[in-house]
Amino acid sequence: MALKNDRYTYRVTWSDDDNEYVGLCAEFPSLSWLDESPEAALKGIRKVVEDVLKDMQKEGEAIPEPIASKKYSGKFMVRVPPQIHQKLAIQAAESGISLNRLVSSKLNT
Repeated sequence: MALKNDRYTYRVTWSDDDNEYVGLCAEFPSLSWLDESPEAALKGIRKVVEDVLKDMQKEGEAIPEPIASKKYSGKFMVRVPPQIHQKLAIQAAESGISLNRLVSSKLNT
């Protein structure tokens, strides 16, 4: 099986605590790589993920599916206090749209 570490979700951000850039991978939240430049931080975290994937494959462990490869239904449930539910229902009614459309538009901003 070919390792596909390039399909994972990577992010590089500045760390004030470390005074360096930190490379992160969403599918492997316990991993990170610190470096002086964002490019080096990205290269470092990609290498760490590659090494971890090789080790997982060698040990027969389940390899996480990249977030980008997953299929999403577009549905999820969110619990809110009754007062917020009421407030949103009123806003939707006053706007002449469904509660679903109102909440979706708020999440999209």
